[in-house]
Amino acid sequence: MKVIIPVAGVGTRLRPHTHTVPKVLINIAGKPIISYIVDKLKNGKTLEFIFILGYLGDKIKDYLISQYPGMKFNFVYQKDRKGLGHAIYLAKEFIKPEEKVLIVLGDTIFDTDYSFLKNNASVLALKKVDNPQRFGIAVTDNDKIIRLVEKPKEFISNLALVGIYYIQNWGRLENALKYIIEKNIKTKNEYQLTDALQKMIEDGETFIPHEIKGWYDCGKLETVLSTNEFLLSKNNMIHNGKNSIIIPPCYIPKNAVIKNSVIGPYVSVGENVIIESSIIKSSIIDKNTEVYNMNLFRSIIGGHSYIKGHSRQMNIGDSSEVEF
Repeated sequence: MKVIIPVAGVGTRLRPHTHTVPKVLINIAGKPIISYIVDKLKNGKTLEFIFILGYLGDKIKDYLISQYPGMKFNFVYQKDRKGLGHAIYLAKEFIKPEEKVLIVLGDTIFDTDYSFLKNNASVLALKKVDNPQRFGIAVTDNDKIIRLVEKPKEFISNLALVGIYYIQNWGRLENALKYIIEKNIKTKNEYQLTDALQKMIEDGETFIPHEIKGWYDCGKLETVLSTNEFLLSKNNMIHNGKNSIIIPPCYIPKNAVIKNSVIGPYVSVGENVIIESSIIKSSIIDKNTEVYNMNLFRSIIGGHSYIKGHSRQMNIGDSSEVEF
């Protein structure tokens, strides 16, 4: 089976961090977003990954090759951002028509065990949402998906496509993607995967819904912090500092230096970070950063930065220097 992971997005809502780091490499609770996806799937012995790269794609490629030696990775570059459907279509050179395909969006963390991969029909992962107009939406009938609409203007269902798609036959999906591209069928001026899946339904493909437990978006600063809190609540790792109070859950590696500070709850600290005389809550401090005399709450501080003074909330990118 092939696993397609599109990671070509620019991540404009995560600036300034994404000026220098692709959003899937932003660290949350101890490791980059993309690692949560790969780690969940890497035990599959027959899996081969296809990453659709774009903005800062070489950084993603270098990270994956260095962190997962021996794994089967293929890389495709989406030079023109024409939508998710177009991105998935670019993977065709690595997939045989009869192969099964799992598509997982690379900027979202999912709480699922992928048990649906044992199913003999195509499966779309769904989650009930309060604002269906923001998502691709599925209409179901008797445990079967009968209709898909990308960002509907009127209410048709509250079951959103969360970003996991299990396709039994790549050839049928490839044909549907080719159809919408050749016919120039666009939604919001892009070729959407949802429209291709709807074409498959119209051509007779059976899709079964699978409601997942958790769906944690990493597309905005506030959702990154919320996802950080969720992951820390499941994976607390603390190494105590000197003359400091650490309030769990937190992630603090052994090589971080914490002095005369109050850290937590919900703080993720990167490798080789130095924090002195500071109070930090619900924040992410990336690798090789120094923090002195700061009061931080719901902040994200990029790697290789230096901040000193007094503050309340900050979001600064990599290699920054700030003094108050």
